[in-house]
Amino acid sequence: MPGGGVGLVATADTGRIEAPVTLKAYLMCAFAAFGGIFFGYDSGYINGVIGMNYFITLYTGLDPNDPKFAKNADPGPDGFTLPSWQKSLVVSILSAGTFFGALIAGDLADFTGRRTTIIMGCGVFIVGVILQTASHGYGLMVAGRLIAGFGIGFVSAIIVLYMSEIAPKKVRGAIVSGYQFCITIGLLLASCVDYGTQNYTDTGSYRIPIALQMLWALILAIGLFFLPESPRYFVKRGKIDRAAQVLGRLRGQPRDSEFVQTELAEIIANHEYELTQIPQGSYFASWANCFKGSLWEQKSNLRRTILGTSLQMMQQWTGINFIFYFGTTFFQDLGTISNPFLIGLITTLVNVCSTPISFYTIERFGRRPLLIYGALGMWICEFIVAIAGTVDGGNPATVRAEISFICIYIFFFASTWGPGAWVVIGEIYPLPIRSRGVALATASNWLWNCIIAVITPYMVGTDQGNLGAKVFFVWGALCVGCWLYAYFLVPETKGLSLEQVDRMLEETTPRKSSKWVPHSTFASEMGLTDKGVLDPVIIEDVERKGSVV
Repeated sequence: MPGGGVGLVATADTGRIEAPVTLKAYLMCAFAAFGGIFFGYDSGYINGVIGMNYFITLYTGLDPNDPKFAKNADPGPDGFTLPSWQKSLVVSILSAGTFFGALIAGDLADFTGRRTTIIMGCGVFIVGVILQTASHGYGLMVAGRLIAGFGIGFVSAIIVLYMSEIAPKKVRGAIVSGYQFCITIGLLLASCVDYGTQNYTDTGSYRIPIALQMLWALILAIGLFFLPESPRYFVKRGKIDRAAQVLGRLRGQPRDSEFVQTELAEIIANHEYELTQIPQGSYFASWANCFKGSLWEQKSNLRRTILGTSLQMMQQWTGINFIFYFGTTFFQDLGTISNPFLIGLITTLVNVCSTPISFYTIERFGRRPLLIYGALGMWICEFIVAIAGTVDGGNPATVRAEISFICIYIFFFASTWGPGAWVVIGEIYPLPIRSRGVALATASNWLWNCIIAVITPYMVGTDQGNLGAKVFFVWGALCVGCWLYAYFLVPETKGLSLEQVDRMLEETTPRKSSKWVPHSTFASEMGLTDKGVLDPVIIEDVERKGSVV
């Protein structure tokens, strides 16, 4: 970079001076996590709705008062339930929309901004919710969930990117974990609303849970109007003045303070370095950059893209969404539970109460240990549930034991893999491909979410595979894969800036990453030692390079 650099970072301060985290700055960063309400509430409300008497009657024409259901008038193994294909399509169609929405969001986030893309997603989501609320039959419900899925794709793909880019490194893991916590809050709220409307004998039974989602979208969209754009987005676009302004606002410091100048200098220097490694070109070339390099090279873009997409795939392989999508109908099919809606509410309460543990542990112990030991705990619990259900599944005492270990399994997920996977994908990509990398990883999450939502009803439905508790053999085996994956392939990113994560991936392996310490900065290596980052020569040079995105 011609024309000098940043006197404030003349020394290679590997720890990087960073502003103290003020309450105002923390709350600004944390508010974006409210987007998790979308994901959680939608997953939760459909779980209860597909088990409601009125909804089943509306979709199938079955009458719970028909004599053939006299033995068990509630939805259950005697036949008063949605066919497996209807459960599969109604639940999975949203994930299909979200998959494509997440991919589109990667482009929008680079061209219109992270914050703007999230607000657009809220608008699309509201349109989908309106259609679902107005539905009185199968077709409009499916269409509405598909459109709402596009909106959730925008929000879920970019909210993690946005939080990772604006959060101070010392609390970044905790703040991004807040996204998963909001997902659990959404699940709990949905369970509470479903529990309250389950016995309604009109369309309010399902329309109230659906329509309430518009409130979450409005709160997030309105709140984001008062939050700043990501400073790294402005650096990518070559708008250094704007980057300094929003970084100062996020850190609670004047734009020309030492804290802001130092952090901004490193962001600029890292971006300049990455541009030498990942030249920007046409639209298709920018997507192709995500897949460049060798699979065997730790720092390559291909390796990082596969790491992010496979990590989100593994999160879905844990089987957690089987509980939150189909838990109510699964418990109904066990036949020995008097109130499956209450059990569903209990599982969501465990989820909510367990997630905040990660706010501390993810910064205290790191991302890697949480993923390793979380997967270990999950597969042990899942195999216990599967074995107990296979040996003595009809015994009420056995069913209670199964529910207990399912709750322990949820605890392990909520405190480890739930937040951990989202934190890691927000940290591993270099700035030139970060928005598309996070979008691909999120799309992978929704793709596997969709696949599981499609196949699970056929695996456990009483009119199809009827596996019952044996399905936990499947989830347990997949969790063993998650355990091995985390141990051999996931690096430790705790305590590092996003720029230092780039350097760490260049210099060490996942199993040794926790011992890596930064030894230089991009700013010092690139000779930014004479001028401030707001020097006109620096701004002109970065604006010229940032004009091609």
